[in-house]
Amino acid sequence: MGLGSKVHNTVGSREKYCIIDEMELTKQQTNVLIGTILGDGFLQKTGEKNARLRLEHSQKQKDYVLWKGNIFGRLFQGKPNLLERIHPKTHTTYSYCRWQSDTSPSLGKWRKYFYPNGKKIIPNNIGNFLTEPITLAVWYMDDGYFNKTDRNSYIYLGRTTRAEIEILQKAIKENFAILATIYDKKNKGFALFFGALETKKLQALICPFIIPSLQYKLFDPVTT
Repeated sequence: MGLGSKVHNTVGSREKYCIIDEMELTKQQTNVLIGTILGDGFLQKTGEKNARLRLEHSQKQKDYVLWKGNIFGRLFQGKPNLLERIHPKTHTTYSYCRWQSDTSPSLGKWRKYFYPNGKKIIPNNIGNFLTEPITLAVWYMDDGYFNKTDRNSYIYLGRTTRAEIEILQKAIKENFAILATIYDKKNKGFALFFGALETKKLQALICPFIIPSLQYKLFDPVTT
């Protein structure tokens, strides 16, 4: 976080939040942010130029929420909230963790990039930003799945367009020399599929950044 940051308290239509001015994200924070937005994160607009980051994961992944929030330092105050939600299909109740950052113009800039019309997109030049293994690792921790039987893996995209997933496929190939194929799940959206050989390349690249509780997504969890 940049020096000389200013904090203002603001009361919105529903809740109170803080605005942190004069802040620049570090390289690590930016890389984690991009991986989070590609995954399960959401940048919420809080003003003309500001936004805040919302993290939501299952209760079992509370340590992952904490890990992410702590990366951003003072942007995340307090602690995550434990909430309940009813699943729209199974109608069962499940618990999840939510942690929302303070609001910042720096996050607002990234919202305009990923949400130009209020809906998340995959920008055409995402390859300029999806360049670091930690970004890929965060995205994989969010949306990745490892099939231990077949030794292959997926990164689920959900309801993106085919053109958008092709942009991501190209970025991963050009920046990491890893070949993914597009898996069309029909009404469930798209996924990137990595065969056994490409999964080995992928996991060798991201392994140093996978937190202990999510190492079940790897070939051989790291032991200490």
